[in-house]
Amino acid sequence: MFFQFFDELRAAKVPVTLKEYLALVDALDSGVIGMKVDEFYYLSRAALVKDERNLDKFDRVFGHVFKGLENLEPDLVAQIPEEWLRKLAEKYLSEEEKKQIESLGGWEKLMETLRQRLAEQKGRHQGGNKWIGTAGTSPFGAYGYNPEGVRIGQDKSRHGRAVKVWDKREYKNLDDSVELGTRNIKVALRRLRKWAREGAETELDLDGTVKNTANKGYLDLKLVPERHNTVKVLLFFDVGGSMDAYIKLCEELFSAARAEFKHMEFFYFHNCLYERVWKDNRRRHAEVIPTWDVLHKFPHDYKVVFVGDATMSPYEITYPGGSVEHWNEEAGAVWLDRLVQIYPHVVWLNPVAQKHWDYTPSVSLISQLLSDRMFPLTLAGLDSAMRELSR
Repeated sequence: MFFQFFDELRAAKVPVTLKEYLALVDALDSGVIGMKVDEFYYLSRAALVKDERNLDKFDRVFGHVFKGLENLEPDLVAQIPEEWLRKLAEKYLSEEEKKQIESLGGWEKLMETLRQRLAEQKGRHQGGNKWIGTAGTSPFGAYGYNPEGVRIGQDKSRHGRAVKVWDKREYKNLDDSVELGTRNIKVALRRLRKWAREGAETELDLDGTVKNTANKGYLDLKLVPERHNTVKVLLFFDVGGSMDAYIKLCEELFSAARAEFKHMEFFYFHNCLYERVWKDNRRRHAEVIPTWDVLHKFPHDYKVVFVGDATMSPYEITYPGGSVEHWNEEAGAVWLDRLVQIYPHVVWLNPVAQKHWDYTPSVSLISQLLSDRMFPLTLAGLDSAMRELSR
């Protein structure tokens, strides 16, 4: 069964290796987890999945391979697959434990009795030594005690004496169309990396040290500067109006970008880029920065990321004076074109679901001005945007 699990993970394009599979088998042989499916789920996920983007695929394969436990319909929960239970017991129970179960009636007797109780019992039961219930000495139930019980409906172990834990566990699949959290954003932003060693020599160069020592006959330590991500990023955030609904998402993106990029500058704008931007929304009328200054200050090797819903009147893009807040001497399209001419790597991240874009003419206009480099602000969309910027 475990080899089938490994094989189907590979077929689903989850990049698991034989070394990781053997590490999982060693962990199971060492008894680092108990006889609980949720423990095995987390152990196998930790051993086999190294990229959060593959968690959804892993969950689907896990549910398929162990379908006797994970894919039960609500009205079939009582139909316990005995063969699966027997194999699990053979793998995890010691010979002494197996003999103890046999002396108390045996595995077959325990499972047969459980089936009878499920068929006969009509309601909730508490206490006692027969029915499936709570706080009793019955072999079946929760929060009681029995030396060979089947634990049902209890969130964690109390005495460590359950022969089997039987509960239907729900695992939620990750979806790459949902809005992002800071951790997922960081994972996606890591695609945009260009490493270089700059600054003081503080990190040991092991290969260089070995080479120097071999040539000179004495220990000669060689140090090199620490590696840093040298990618430079300009972030432009649309604020106010319809963007108020996406404040939390923009804050998460901003926080993640701060952590990932050493060279990053940010500016705010409203709806479309015009002749001025700002860095403090509380003083956006008093302390503005001419857009020309930004274009002259930051060289063409910066990667530019716009974040906005691109939802506005088309006049705000195509006509002078079209801005809703001030009289703009030149159309927003003119400023966007100037920026694209200077910076070859530009993308626009849109928090609005992509299926709604066609209903807003301004979204199409912005996308055309950026040569169709608009992406949804989802895990998949952010990943595609980073790939675009890396070209």
